[in-house]
Amino acid sequence: MRKIVVYTITSLDGSVDDPTRCFPPDVDPERPHPPTFDDGLIERETALIEQQDAVLLGRHMYDEWSRYWPTSDEQPFADFINGVKKYVVTSTPLATEWGDAEAVSGSLTDIVRNLKALPGDDIGVHGSIELAQSLLAEGLVDELHLAVAPVVDPEGRRLFERATDLTRLQLVSATPTSTGALWLVYRPADAESR
Repeated sequence: MRKIVVYTITSLDGSVDDPTRCFPPDVDPERPHPPTFDDGLIERETALIEQQDAVLLGRHMYDEWSRYWPTSDEQPFADFINGVKKYVVTSTPLATEWGDAEAVSGSLTDIVRNLKALPGDDIGVHGSIELAQSLLAEGLVDELHLAVAPVVDPEGRRLFERATDLTRLQLVSATPTSTGALWLVYRPADAESR
């Protein structure tokens, strides 16, 4: 069965907002910065997106990315996100055309159930922090991939802000990279019973 896989970049203390607001290391190496996408992170990201043939996006992220990614050469993600089937959680029609995109509405539980019932590979959730927060809070995420930057960022949203109960996760893998970042993969502790 297909899995819902959330992927995000995060600081050590869990800030998942735009990491580019931090200073890149070439501007000021003493200031906080997001993880440099070294060979290790690129390898992990490539392996992740090779397992996905669809993405689930929030409306805000769709509108923003539909203006950015069609002209981007940031690989491997640009080719992936431009070509993949995109399901956009929204209650209004999509105003911008961007490849194979489809608006979906209703409860998240119904949307996820319907998408997972379709044939295919995993369904990624990239960016779309509010959507990821809601999916996590409702227990609808099958796997969580975190690219953790070696930085503390007291500002910004936290991925588990909407959590209302204790949630146990099982560590699947932890891969350090040459620039001090860490790629973590977790699954819900009760994944076998799903």
